[in-house]
Amino acid sequence: MRTTVEIDDGQRAELLKLAEQRGDKGVSGIVREALDLFLGQHRARRKVVAQALKLHGSLSAGEADALEASVRRLREK
Repeated sequence: MRTTVEIDDGQRAELLKLAEQRGDKGVSGIVREALDLFLGQHRARRKVVAQALKLHGSLSAGEADALEASVRRLREK
């Protein structure tokens, strides 16, 4: 499917250079790959949050702290 996405000149130049290095004719494959990674991380975050909400009130303070730290690390990625 075709769509229009606005990126800055630097991003475009870097994408074109990477596509050339990979032997790709354009940047579509790279953009699809990047979207797959982003969406996968987003799904993983949602899953962790959903699991945490199910556990509301059933964790010890230490377990809650460990879960919060895990979510924080996921968000930083």
